[in-house]
Amino acid sequence: MMHRIFTLSLLLGLAGSLAAESKFATTDWPNWRGLTSDGQAKFVKGLPTEWSEIKNVVWKTPIPGRGHSTPTVVGDRIYLATAEEDEMYQSVICLDKATGKPVWETRVHESQFAVGLNKHASHAGTAVVHDGERLYVNFVIGNQAYASALGLDGKLLWQKPIGKYKVHQGYGSSPMVFGDIVVVKADTKIGGVICGLDKKTGREIWRQERPKLPNYTTPVVIEAAGKQQMVFCGCELVTSLDPLTGKKLWEVPGSTEECVSTLVTDGTHIFVSGGWPKNHTAAIVADGSGKVAWRNTARVYVPSMLIRDGFLYVTMDAGFAICWNAKTGKQQWKERLGGAFYTSPVMAGNRIYGTNLAGKTFVFEANPDEFKLLATNQLGDEVYASPIVSGDRLYLRVAFKDEERQEFLYAIGTK
Repeated sequence: MMHRIFTLSLLLGLAGSLAAESKFATTDWPNWRGLTSDGQAKFVKGLPTEWSEIKNVVWKTPIPGRGHSTPTVVGDRIYLATAEEDEMYQSVICLDKATGKPVWETRVHESQFAVGLNKHASHAGTAVVHDGERLYVNFVIGNQAYASALGLDGKLLWQKPIGKYKVHQGYGSSPMVFGDIVVVKADTKIGGVICGLDKKTGREIWRQERPKLPNYTTPVVIEAAGKQQMVFCGCELVTSLDPLTGKKLWEVPGSTEECVSTLVTDGTHIFVSGGWPKNHTAAIVADGSGKVAWRNTARVYVPSMLIRDGFLYVTMDAGFAICWNAKTGKQQWKERLGGAFYTSPVMAGNRIYGTNLAGKTFVFEANPDEFKLLATNQLGDEVYASPIVSGDRLYLRVAFKDEERQEFLYAIGTK
């Protein structure tokens, strides 16, 4: 690789949610929330703050079908999931990072799609996860959730049913890799499940039944309360498991029923949010005591939060940017951005990039003292996939809704 290689365990002392023995470049974005699983790109140089359809576009590539899958970037390749609704197939696509040209596409499922999706959902709503050797992806097809593994050449290696799935809104839980285990989750109102699979073979290692409630979160391994633990929220619970064995470390009330966002931590508290049947944001002490440090009724349902130096930065569903003191919950500032947000913001250095549904990306400072807007950029007509950062480029999956809807992946950077 062109960049200096780090093991993930050396990055900020976090094991993250990927295998500790796997090696990635500092510019890689191997899972849904990035190298450190918190939406932050630490090692960034030359990333632009301004772009348009013709300004600071390195390349753009049409993406077939429709999907909310956020791009995954490892080495010289980009991976993302999509679904072709007319022909009814779900696939993983690989692109060349330098040029955006397609390398391969693998159809993972070809069958009857699930019915009952929310109008804002898609049949490809999860990220492709890279562990350094293989790719993992979750889909729902018909009434069943599946986990699948592919080789880096696109060959389908194994496929495993997770459990029966009844669509309430959609499906959005991405795989999570730790050690030799890939963790997959499917919360649904007919009875949910979370299980650990052997990442090489798909063999089930452990399984935990979940409440009969819909929920959409992705588990994440964090370092909190002096130990590594896999945590996630939703179904009215905050849950901590050992990712290797599935053993329940602790589980406490403290979440609303339906959550979408991936939680973050400051090492002492776990910050959770949800939006049904009530708006709910809270700081839960990460030791399993169930103690709530603070809570409010802010609606942070879909976007995941960012944390930096003791402060939480959020793009709210209703189009506000807000900063809270992570220890106390005190509001530092709140500013109107505009539009609705179905994406999660990314932090690159001291800048935050947040994209709304209408394709407008707001670039502002990660500054607890004041809100400072650096730029506003319009690209596309519709955006559901979160932006990600790799080195000096930002990647954004957008749709244009002219006579016929068409998605593109853009590489944004200075030429």
